[in-house]
Amino acid sequence: MDFSLFYFDGDGSVADSNIYKLLIDSAKFADKNGFTAVWTPERHFHAFGGLYPNPALTSAAIAMITERVQLRAGSFVMPLHDPIRATEDWAVVDNLSHGRVAIAIASGWTVDDFVLAREPHVNRKAVMWRDLEVMRQLWRGEVVERQDVSGKTFSVKTLPKPVQKELPIWITCQSSETFVEAGKLGANVLTSLLGGSLDDIAPKIKLYRNALVKYGHEPKSGKVALMTHTFLGDDINDVKRKVKEPFCNYLKNHYDLLENLAKGMGLNVSLKDFSEDDIDSLLEFGVEGFMKGRSLIGTPESCRPFVEQIRNAGIDEIACLIDFVQDYDLVMASLPFVSQLQQQLVLV
Repeated sequence: MDFSLFYFDGDGSVADSNIYKLLIDSAKFADKNGFTAVWTPERHFHAFGGLYPNPALTSAAIAMITERVQLRAGSFVMPLHDPIRATEDWAVVDNLSHGRVAIAIASGWTVDDFVLAREPHVNRKAVMWRDLEVMRQLWRGEVVERQDVSGKTFSVKTLPKPVQKELPIWITCQSSETFVEAGKLGANVLTSLLGGSLDDIAPKIKLYRNALVKYGHEPKSGKVALMTHTFLGDDINDVKRKVKEPFCNYLKNHYDLLENLAKGMGLNVSLKDFSEDDIDSLLEFGVEGFMKGRSLIGTPESCRPFVEQIRNAGIDEIACLIDFVQDYDLVMASLPFVSQLQQQLVLV
C-alpha cells in the first residue's frame, strides 16, 4: 500500500507570509519518509480551497524543494484550460522536477469555475476527454492543427520538451462510467469516499480492472488511489479531541459532505431545510461515525483494520488528505504516525 499526501482545504482569503508553510514542510516530510506523491488541487472563487487555484504553480514550487516524490495535480480541471498552454506549463514542471509530474484529470464541479472555460459547463465531460487526448499527443511531441484569427489552419508543437515520454494520467472518478473510461484509456484512478462507502467503490474498481483487460492493458498496470481524511496520533481520545472542531468546521464549509453525513444517518433532506442548530446537532452526533467509516483518524493501530479493508477493495494507494485540520503544529506532529502506519504495513 502506497501513501501520498493530498491537499484540498486551505483558506486563501487572509494575507499571510507563511500561508504555504504546511504545504512546503509536509511535502519535504513526504519526500524524506517514503511517501509516493504529493497532490495539490485546483480550486477557484471560494475561500474553501482558496490556496490552490493552479496545481502547476504549486507543483513547480514543490519541485524545487523535493527530490523523489511524484508531483500530481489532484485534480486538473481540463475544460478550464487550453491543452496547448497546459502541456507547456506541465512540461516546465516536468523539467524542474526531472520527470516527476503526473496529472489527475477532472471535468469540473461548480458553474462559477467555468468563467475560465471556452465551452459551456454542460459540455464539460466531452471537452475533458477530447482535450486530454490533445494534451497527450502534444506531450509525445506530435503536432495538432489550429486556426488563427483569419481562419487559416496551421500546425502547433509545444515546447519545452518534457522529460517523460508519456504523461502519467489519472482520472478523477466517482461514477461507474468514468471508472470504465479510465480502464479503456489505461489511465490510473483517483477516487474518494465523499459520496459513499468502500462497499460502493469496490464494484467500480472491478469494472475498471475488467476494462483494462478488455482494452488490451495489463490488469495491474493501472493504480487506484483513494483520497482519505487522515490525522493520526498515539492516543485515540486525544486525536478525536484535536480533530473534532476543525473537522466540523471543514464539513460546514463543504456542504456536499454534510449532506452525505445526513443521508448516512437516515435523513434524506436538503441542507436548505436545516437551521444552524440542526447542523450543529448533525455534526455532534454524526461526525464520529464519519471518521470511523470513511477516514484514517485515530492511531496507527486503530486504523489498521480500515487500511486492510481498503487494500481488499483493490486500492493501491491512500492519498492522505491532511489540511482539513488548519493547524500547522498539529498536522506536522501527526505525520510521523502516518509514516509509522505505512511502515507497519510494509512489515506485514
